[in-house]
Amino acid sequence: MMIPLTPFTISTSSLGLLLVFRSNNAYKRWDEARKAWGLTINHTRNLVRMATASTDPAYEPSLEKRQAAIDKVSKSTWAFARSQMRHISDPADEDDYCAAIRDRLPPDQAEGLIDAVHRPNRAMSYLADAVSELPMSFLRKNEIDRDIQLFEDTCGSNERLFSSPIPLFYTRHTARFLSTYILLMPLGMYDAFKGSWNHIALVPSAAVVALFMFGIEEIAIELEEPFSVLPLQGMCDKIGMNCDEIAAWHADVVDEDQERYPLA
Repeated sequence: MMIPLTPFTISTSSLGLLLVFRSNNAYKRWDEARKAWGLTINHTRNLVRMATASTDPAYEPSLEKRQAAIDKVSKSTWAFARSQMRHISDPADEDDYCAAIRDRLPPDQAEGLIDAVHRPNRAMSYLADAVSELPMSFLRKNEIDRDIQLFEDTCGSNERLFSSPIPLFYTRHTARFLSTYILLMPLGMYDAFKGSWNHIALVPSAAVVALFMFGIEEIAIELEEPFSVLPLQGMCDKIGMNCDEIAAWHADVVDEDQERYPLA
């Protein structure tokens, strides 16, 4: 049994457009998620850097108390990133999230965060409280607060991507079109392989074409759910390490200032 190639010739361009649009839309979702998390990483570093550099001994002479305030900001910053990851992750992440939060935060803060309905918002509230306790001028606190506002934007972008997938009817139509095309394709190629024994070469040829065509569809399926592809746990671990490292520099900055400007 064979069918003419005319139906395939007519429909190939339409199928190609569907696959291109689908893969492009999926890539845009992945790229937007990647950029949102990139901004989150950058702003966490900047926030803790400003908290570390701007904490003023004139407002709190005790180095231990200043360091404790900075450490609180550092841990609260990490808690926001980790809560944002949990907010857009699979439920299987719940146990790891609770264990990590309880390990790094004070018990009352950890339980309040775990019990919150919207954990990223609760984490940002804790972060704002930690910034308000920093011993520095209110002008510098306002500058730091701007980064917290930017966290709200990145969180909103992630929520939009997570809660608004590509419409199901679009993905189903593409999958049905592609499946029908691949299923009938060997019948259209049958006459072209009459030179091979019993048309045996048709089998590997059709298999290779199907492999690459369905491969394009599979790439789109993976990319349209970006949070299952991006290494979010590694990003959160990096944020935690960077924040802790920057926070630990405060004592070194104070020592350098004292050496440079010794008291009379």
